[in-house]
Amino acid sequence: MSLKSLLRAAALASATLALAGPALAATQWTMASGYPETSFFTKNIRQFIAAVEERTKGELKIDLRSHDSLIKLDNIKRAVQSGQVQIGEIRMGVYGNEQEMFNLDNIPGVVPTFDKSWKLMEAQKPFYDEWFGRNGMRVITYVAWPGQGFFTAEPINSLDDLNGVKLRIYSQQTQVMGEKLGTQAIILPFAEVPQAFATGMIEALWTSAQSGTDVQVWDYLDVFTYTGTMHNKNAVIVNERALRALPDDIRKIVLEEGEAATARGWELAKAASEERENVLKEHGITINQAPQDVLDRIDEIGKEMVANWMTRASDAEKAVYEAYQASLD
Repeated sequence: MSLKSLLRAAALASATLALAGPALAATQWTMASGYPETSFFTKNIRQFIAAVEERTKGELKIDLRSHDSLIKLDNIKRAVQSGQVQIGEIRMGVYGNEQEMFNLDNIPGVVPTFDKSWKLMEAQKPFYDEWFGRNGMRVITYVAWPGQGFFTAEPINSLDDLNGVKLRIYSQQTQVMGEKLGTQAIILPFAEVPQAFATGMIEALWTSAQSGTDVQVWDYLDVFTYTGTMHNKNAVIVNERALRALPDDIRKIVLEEGEAATARGWELAKAASEERENVLKEHGITINQAPQDVLDRIDEIGKEMVANWMTRASDAEKAVYEAYQASLD
């Protein structure tokens, strides 16, 4: 073959590769989450990823690193904001020191049911769209936690049974609630729960059935007293710059599947609540509904905390709460 023929063949090969390159290239996102693969949160995310990859025909691939394996839960928002990862799942109540709105779901009695949690989410959306957008991020999915309750060694028959109990809680809001209920409320991460029981630091837990099974609460306690009280939220957030870098049709699919994950996540949360209670029963945990005087006191505490929240909230945040209350009428 002559030199001219070789050059012509090389040029043709280069042109072919250049045309094929973009069609073959796939965008790769990394996603961080803090929950194990068995969690309904992670199962929901897996379905979201599968749907995105199927609908984009593999043009967008998402590598999920679950269970704190890449980034710790509390640090995920910062990682998404900085672009360290393109997408991540956060527990919104973690960021209450940054904005009062993040604290609202954690106040007892504000969202005692899944339906009310959905209504609050709808009222909060415009606020969060603006807040996250101003900080270079976007929320594409919201999912509620199942309701909360007390894990104890003995049944709770009245408010008096909580007096002096060394209760593990997980936030400033639940600490206020615990103290006003008469307990010794102690903030501890779940990783420290076994040692805390072994040393006598705690003798009861305030959490959901989901978290109770995650920590194998039956090794320590015998009764779950359900109150509902809170259905606070997780969210899936994306880096806005990464989202905008996607082709229009791919971006549209991500947003559509994010909305689908919200609707699906609420149903998974409801199912998980019942399923996890069944797991607790299988391991010998007795499940009771909270007595009325405990529910009444939690309601009183919640109203006091809302009043205090309103003194710290901005006008925009107050408007969200008022819109939520109006939606309940």
